[in-house]
Amino acid sequence: MNYRVSHTTRYDYDAPVPICYNRAHLTPRNCPNQRCISSRLEVQPRTANEVFHHTDYFGNLCSYFTVQKEHSTLIITVISEVEVQPLLTPEPTQTPPWEEIRDEVLLPRTLESNDASQFVFASSSIKPNDEMAAFARPSFPAGQPVLLGAIDLMQRIYAEFAYDPTATTLATPLEEVLKQRRGVCQDFAQLQIACLRSLGIPARYVSGYIVPTSSTGALPMLGAQASHAWLSVYTGNFGWVDLDPTNNLIASDEHITLAWGRDYDEVCPIRGVMLGGGNQYLSVGVSVERINGRGALAS
Repeated sequence: MNYRVSHTTRYDYDAPVPICYNRAHLTPRNCPNQRCISSRLEVQPRTANEVFHHTDYFGNLCSYFTVQKEHSTLIITVISEVEVQPLLTPEPTQTPPWEEIRDEVLLPRTLESNDASQFVFASSSIKPNDEMAAFARPSFPAGQPVLLGAIDLMQRIYAEFAYDPTATTLATPLEEVLKQRRGVCQDFAQLQIACLRSLGIPARYVSGYIVPTSSTGALPMLGAQASHAWLSVYTGNFGWVDLDPTNNLIASDEHITLAWGRDYDEVCPIRGVMLGGGNQYLSVGVSVERINGRGALAS
């Protein structure tokens, strides 16, 4: 399936901003089931110099730009066309026991397990701890296949937590999300990652988009109004499997990947530094449309 994604971020400031420096993770990445056909980033006011691109440690494409013209509004728009193929998901019961995955990354003997091992440790906004392990443990009895346990944990988060955009901010600790049982896609993804890492299971944070309404006619997807977030769990020889606890889904060709890393902080859509400006007001709009292979809207 081909998609056209339009992502507009607008900042309004109380006072003029003479200069700002920005980094964006807004270009869909190429991965086994996804190909970025084109992506165009536009900035208003126009940047004083070029937009520079860099591939980060995790293979994500980062865009850097500076605005040196005084402004009270900054608008960043990215329009991308992406081809996404369905993913082949392993049979959950056939994946290795979770203890085997835990032990594999403790003493990695392959390039794959060595790479996965970095997604077990604490990161800036995800801290594995006993509280997270206690919440995860009912999904992982002894010998439980790792993907079966991860899906059960995803289903529990979906059933027990309410999607509430007013409940949290970027600074809300995961312990508070766990206590109040409310949050948004970023919270639910990072909560499940913290639970998995607390048991020694590698999990990474994925930033991207979700199609607003599934082609199967299911209920409208939560998290489609802006950039979306989910997680990927390591399953040994079966590789990484993406899970969306906000919508209780195994991600496939209706999830569009922008970037992945250890947590939100490493792959947030836009991060910047500015001079002046006073208070700032943020608004984000995202549109995801199905198109055919020649760029026309699909019926």
